[in-house]
Parts: sequence; structure tokens; C-alpha cells
Amino acid sequence: MNWLSRGAFRRRRRRASARPCEEFKTVAESVADCTLVVGTTAVGLRQLQHPVRHLEQAAPLIRKRFATSPVALLFGSEKRGLSNEDLSHCHWLLRIPTREEHRSMNLGQAVAVCLYELARDPRAVLKPDKHIAATGADLERLTALLLDALRSSGYLKSSPIGSQKRRTAAPAEEKIRRLVRRLHLSATDADLTLGILRQIFWKLGSAKTPPP
Repeated sequence: MNWLSRGAFRRRRRRASARPCEEFKTVAESVADCTLVVGTTAVGLRQLQHPVRHLEQAAPLIRKRFATSPVALLFGSEKRGLSNEDLSHCHWLLRIPTREEHRSMNLGQAVAVCLYELARDPRAVLKPDKHIAATGADLERLTALLLDALRSSGYLKSSPIGSQKRRTAAPAEEKIRRLVRRLHLSATDADLTLGILRQIFWKLGSAKTPPP
């Protein structure tokens, strides 16, 4: 299982096999092999675009998926939490129930409580799903290809070559990324959808045909 914490400039991934900590530049890279990414949130006044489950409800679902494939928990910084872009990589969110006047926990406490809840009853592991879910890498490739198609069609405006990513483009990209994850695609369906989009690009003679 992957335990991810978002620092100021780096992403970390820790594996249950006690391998050395690996560092990644982006969330997408760090969750590439995960079929389930669960973000953590204190909620507060924030308007969230994901389903939110309490930790005790989330733990059985995480254990069930972890029986067959890597799972990631994504933790934000103590001051700001996870950004909207970070959250767009998540399938859903979990919250640790706390008192209203102390909604937010520090990072160490949050990780410890989540680990305890997941490990406290090993007999509670559910029968694994036969459904083989798409990995984060599969979903990110699909997201990128879908965004290319939307830009080519004019639905989304393309940024000028060499310019920095426009802030106005970020919410649209985050919406598409969340949409792809809400589909809960299997690995087979993700591969099929990628093939369909590539065929459309090839048939239309797109100047930029994404690589296979």
C-alpha cells in the first residue's frame, strides 16, 4: 500500500515492504501504479467535488482493494491540505471524525490514525474484487488523450507554445480528470477507450497523434 504525503515541493511514496522512500515530482507519477487513490480532508468550509466517507467506512473498502492491487492515501500539508489539482487525482475522500472546534489534525496524527484503523482488524479483510481496476497511469493517459481531443475540437482552448500553463485551464483539466475517475473503469475498459480515442485521432488525420 502506498502512503503519500504532500510536502511543499515533493511527493513521497512508502511501500508496505519497507523499501526506501521514493520521491516524485508530481502526484500523477506517485500514484501511477495504484488502482485506488483516496484523499484525506478536514472538509471545513470547502466545496468538494468528491464523495466523502468517514474513516471507519473507508477502511473496509481500502482493505478490499488492497487485497488485489496497490492503493494510495494522499495527505496534504497541515496548513493548506490538498490542492484542487491534487484532489483531482483521487477517486474519493476520507475524513477522520473530530470535534468541530478541532477539525484538522497534524500530519503525523492523521497518518497514525489511518494506519491504525486499517490494521486493527486483519480478519475484516473482505473477499477481493474480481474486477481489475485501471491504474493511475492508465487513467492519466486516458485523461491526457481526452484533453488533447477536447483541445483539437475547440472545446478547450490550447495554450500558446512555450507559455506557462494558464490558471483558467486548470479547473477544466481537473474536471475532466475527476470525470475519468468517476467512471471506475476496469483495466480492459480503459485500454479499449484509449484505443477508440487513438483511432479517432488517426482517422481525422490529427496533426498531433498521441503516441501509443
